Amino acid sequence: MTSLATPSPLDDPRTLVSTEWLAAHLKDPDLRVLDGSWFMPDSGRNARAEYDEGHIPGSRFFDIDEISDQRSNLPHMAPPTEKFISRMRAMGVGDGHQVVVYDRSGLFSAARVWWTFRLMGKMDVAVLDGGYPKWLAEGREVEDLPPVVKDRHMTVSRQNQMVKDVTQVAHAAKLLQAEIIDARAAPRFKGEVAEPRPGLRSGHIPGSKNLPFGRLLRPDGTMKSPAELRQIFAQADVDLAKPAITTCGSGVTAAILSLALERVGHRNHALYDGSWSEWGMYEDLAVAKG
Repeated sequence: MTSLATPSPLDDPRTLVSTEWLAAHLKDPDLRVLDGSWFMPDSGRNARAEYDEGHIPGSRFFDIDEISDQRSNLPHMAPPTEKFISRMRAMGVGDGHQVVVYDRSGLFSAARVWWTFRLMGKMDVAVLDGGYPKWLAEGREVEDLPPVVKDRHMTVSRQNQMVKDVTQVAHAAKLLQAEIIDARAAPRFKGEVAEPRPGLRSGHIPGSKNLPFGRLLRPDGTMKSPAELRQIFAQADVDLAKPAITTCGSGVTAAILSLALERVGHRNHALYDGSWSEWGMYEDLAVAKG
């Protein structure tokens, strides 16, 4: 049995780290831990309030809805570079830091924060495998104190190839240039149920492949091994030799697919930031069902 103090050989500070790894590094001076919890609007849960009640020691709250491009009418679109820098500096996150992001669902919204950092060219960022539920289940330390924040300079180099807009996705779908992978549940992908956001059509981007993000995870919310992930992508008819574009309802769980692609060594992937919140809104965009 693995000791609680022994990090896993699969730990990778650029993608995914275990609770054992985080516990071993929690007091490192250049480690920054972020609570990236986000819940669906109809969940009745308040991520910030739950953070205030208790969190991993020293962690700071990353508000996915606020640290976004609020000039857009679409939910939590990627933030402008300047806004990201200012919010991170205010949180004491900057150059030279190793960042670990967790959420309160296991592995759900933390991957979106991971992707946002990668979009900004910050590579030393990982998701906590199993998140806060696993941390609590193992009886690890929590606190309800605000972190001591010291301003830290941050430089970014936005990686525009990691994000796609609706025009780029429509072009890729028409020319079959990339594998478009949809993380939504099968009934939503097939157009069998109404979308949770009002006013959106049901269905999927023509030619896209369905890979519900839950298939990538174990019952405890940890991500399956790279070998298992490759098999799951193959079962979903995803050709990993082609560029990939991930999508979902509003760009949150698509990032779980992006993280899994990175775990299997697939580097040529981008996220469709508007996702179905955008595609499902425009009547002139084709929709497939079934």
